[in-house]
Amino acid sequence: MITPNTHYADLKDSYLFYNIAQKTKAYLAANPDKHLYRMGIGDVSLPLCDAVIRALHEAVDDQAKKENFHGYMPECGAPFLRETIAKYYADRGVTVSTDEVFVSSGASDELGDILDLFDRGSSALVIEPAYPAYVDANVMAGRKIVHLASGKDNGFLPSPSEEVKADILYICSPNNPTGAVFSRNQLQAWVDFANENGSVILFDAAYEAFIEDESLPHSIFELDGAETCAIEICSLSKTAGFTGTRLGYTVIPKKLIRQGMNFNEMWVRNRTTKTNGVSYIIQKGGAAVFTPEGQKQIHDNIKVYKNNAKVLMKALDKLGIWYCGGKNAPYIWMKCPDGMGSWEFFDYLLNEIQVVGTPGEGFGACGEGYFRFSTFGSPEDTVEAANRLVSLLGKK
Repeated sequence: MITPNTHYADLKDSYLFYNIAQKTKAYLAANPDKHLYRMGIGDVSLPLCDAVIRALHEAVDDQAKKENFHGYMPECGAPFLRETIAKYYADRGVTVSTDEVFVSSGASDELGDILDLFDRGSSALVIEPAYPAYVDANVMAGRKIVHLASGKDNGFLPSPSEEVKADILYICSPNNPTGAVFSRNQLQAWVDFANENGSVILFDAAYEAFIEDESLPHSIFELDGAETCAIEICSLSKTAGFTGTRLGYTVIPKKLIRQGMNFNEMWVRNRTTKTNGVSYIIQKGGAAVFTPEGQKQIHDNIKVYKNNAKVLMKALDKLGIWYCGGKNAPYIWMKCPDGMGSWEFFDYLLNEIQVVGTPGEGFGACGEGYFRFSTFGSPEDTVEAANRLVSLLGKK
C-alpha cells in the first residue's frame, strides 16, 4: 500500500486567502447589491504595459514562422533574457554573471522548488509575520521550522540572534505583509550572521521595484559577502503586472558552496531535470520590461499603486492609527484599533463599510492584532475605502 506524505496533515486546516474568499463570498450572497472594496489579496489591477504587449505579440508572430519558431527553451532561461537581467543588476552597480541568473515561472513557484537544494533534515528560520507559503512549503517537507517573532518595538525588522539559528534563513524585503524594509546595516548583519553560521539566506526581493528611498538596498547582493551565503528570488508579478502571465528570476552565485557542493551547479542540474523552461513568448515579454521604454511604463504603473498607498496612509494618519510600510512597499500594516483581533476587525470592516483587507493572524501568531492593506486596487476604490475608514473609525 502506498504511503502518502503525512506531513500534509500538519498543515493548518485552510489557507488564509481561502478563508477570506469564503467570507466575502458569503457576504455577497447575502448582500448582492453591495460593492466590495478589495484591499486584501495582492493582485494587480493595471494591465501589462504597452512595451510588454508589443513584445508578446511579436513573439506570437514568431511562432507562426518556421524560420523564427521556438520549441523547447533552455531550461535555465533564454540567453537573451538572462543577459538582460544581468545587465539590470549591473546598471545598479551589482555584478551578476549571466549564468548566475535563472528564469522561473514566478517567485511563488521558485520559493517552493528551491527547497530541493536543501536536505530535509535542515532547519528553516521564518521571520514572522510571514508570507504563509514559507511555512507551508517547509511543513510539507517535514522540515523543522524556527519562528522568529518581530513586532512594533523593532519595526517588524528583527536582528539576528545567536539564540535563534537555522540552516535556511527567509528574509523578505520589502516585506510581505508588513511593508517594512531592512536598511543596509540591518541586512548586512543578517549576511554576516549567515556566513558565520554556514546558513543560506533565501532573499525574497519580489517588491524591490517599490523602493523609493535609495539608501535602502534593492538586492541582497549589494551587501558585502552575500555572494557566499544568499540566493535571491525575484518576480515580475507586482513589478510589471505579470501575476497572470507568470515570470520571475532567481540569482544563485557560483561562490555559494556548502560541504563542497556548489548551489549554482546543483540548480542547473535541478532545472535541466525537472523543467522544460519557460515559454519563449513569455520570456520575450519579460525582456521588454527591462528596456528603457518598459522601465518607464512599469514605473508609471507603480506610481499609481504608490499613490494608493499615500491615500491610505493619509487616512490612517488622520485617525492616529499606527502603521508601517506604504512608502517603499505596496503593503500597509496597521494596528487594529481598540484592541480588536485581526479577524474581528476583518468582519467589522466587511460588514460595516464593505472594505476587505487581510487579517494579520493569517501571517503568524505575532500578526494577531494587526491588519494588512494592499495598495494594488483601483485608485477610485482606494479613495472610497479610505473615506469609509475615516468615517467609520473616526466615530470610535
